[in-house]
Amino acid sequence: MFRIGAACLPALLTAVAVCLAVLLSPLWWIAVVLCGATAALAVFDLVQKRHSVLRNYPVLGHLRFALEGLRPELQQYFVERNFDGRPYDRDTRSIVYERAKGVDAEEPFGTERDTYAEGYEYLTPSMAPVPVREDPPRVRVGGPDCRKPYDMALLNVSAMSFGSLSANAVLALNTGAALGGFAHDTGEGGLSEYHLRPGGDLVWEIGTGYFGCRTEDGGFDRRQFADKAAHDHVRCVSLKLSQGAKPGIGGVLPGGKVNAEIARVRGVPEGRTVISPPYHEVFSTPRELVRFLAEMRELAGGKPTGFKLCPGSRAQFLAVCKAMREEGVTPDFVVVDGAEGGTGAAPLEFADHLGMPLTEGLNTVHNALVGTGLRDRVRIGASGKVATGTDMVKRMLQGADYLNAARAMMFAVGCIQAQRCHTNTCPTGVTTQDPKRARALDVPDKSQRVQRFQEATVKSALQIMASMGVHDPAELQPHMLRRRVDAGTVRSFAELYDRLAPGELLAGPPESWAADWEAADPDRFTL
Repeated sequence: MFRIGAACLPALLTAVAVCLAVLLSPLWWIAVVLCGATAALAVFDLVQKRHSVLRNYPVLGHLRFALEGLRPELQQYFVERNFDGRPYDRDTRSIVYERAKGVDAEEPFGTERDTYAEGYEYLTPSMAPVPVREDPPRVRVGGPDCRKPYDMALLNVSAMSFGSLSANAVLALNTGAALGGFAHDTGEGGLSEYHLRPGGDLVWEIGTGYFGCRTEDGGFDRRQFADKAAHDHVRCVSLKLSQGAKPGIGGVLPGGKVNAEIARVRGVPEGRTVISPPYHEVFSTPRELVRFLAEMRELAGGKPTGFKLCPGSRAQFLAVCKAMREEGVTPDFVVVDGAEGGTGAAPLEFADHLGMPLTEGLNTVHNALVGTGLRDRVRIGASGKVATGTDMVKRMLQGADYLNAARAMMFAVGCIQAQRCHTNTCPTGVTTQDPKRARALDVPDKSQRVQRFQEATVKSALQIMASMGVHDPAELQPHMLRRRVDAGTVRSFAELYDRLAPGELLAGPPESWAADWEAADPDRFTL
């Protein structure tokens, strides 16, 4: 026989008391219904075997699950402080919201941050500031083999796919890019009408699934790629090797989400589960990667061609650099995606523990290209928690030529960091395919916000540079950024990180790089 433990008695007595109280009221029929429902729930809780809490605390145990569901909102709105929330703190989100709305992002009474805490970073102001540039500089992307170079803005929309984002979100982002004259990376989910309709400049990204240029068996379709890359709005093409949110892992799009529209954009069968493998079929060695990039550029009519990765092994990237030199082929750009990137839903272990953070990733890629004498041919983009002018300046002095932002752009179109992106229940219509939810995102209004946010953030970066005595991003140097390493010691980034001289790896690698340089093999990806 089933025995009711002592732990169950408070819940049962409470239920009985509630039922008696309601029975004494004039609305006795409501009391009967409530008592019956409560009794049925209590019996179900006692006999079910899935939740131990409910077996020991029937009825009342449901409060635990209700509070657990509310925990993220309670944490964000009532517990976290302005400067220590994750992934983005309240101060950063507020800056994005205010700039997107055209409001000055200013705060009274000084910083809330502990400037003496270990890890605190600051930029060095000059005793002789310079006037702020009125014309934001642009970055010419296009090496010696590129026939159609592109002038990239300092801040652009990072890779986010249609399917992950709603149609209205993609329209707002691309319309904002068109209004502000900056680029919009399509993400690996294909080239949709929502990317093309507003007329903004596009970086068409191709991933391991080759969506939008895919054969029936999942291979790379060269004819489809060439036809779509010829579109006037496609200004660059990019091969995605990995991303910061989940380096080294593919993806699965359940068949239930593959509606007719997404199936058409991605070139996959409607209603069938689509698997993106973690690896590319078109190359298996650094040399083959470099040759494929050259083929992509030719198929794209000479448009700037590059690749994106979240770096892991320094030896593997050096192997790619060796292949570039031996083949006489270089990409026009490399986008470094830091491990702190997060627009792609991923297993927690991958998000927390795989890949280089952006600081180390930028240092690796920049130094490898400099040390092999290739840096002047290749532009470096950087993405991963770029949201403010300070973020931009820090990354440019660490080696980036231009920046891409994803989650900050999502904030600009209305994201509230509910962190439900993968559930199709986004409360603001940004990351959902539910038309009832997506309709909440007003495209004309949000596109203006995207444009205002990008313009204000670039302006902030230029103001910070001017206060540092710098006219142009090329003048930024690692010694201009300092970090407190302990209570009594501050070091510049020039002291904390190696900086190789042009061609130094070719002449004779320093001791700290020698082992990786020796292990780098252009004909295989060494571990």
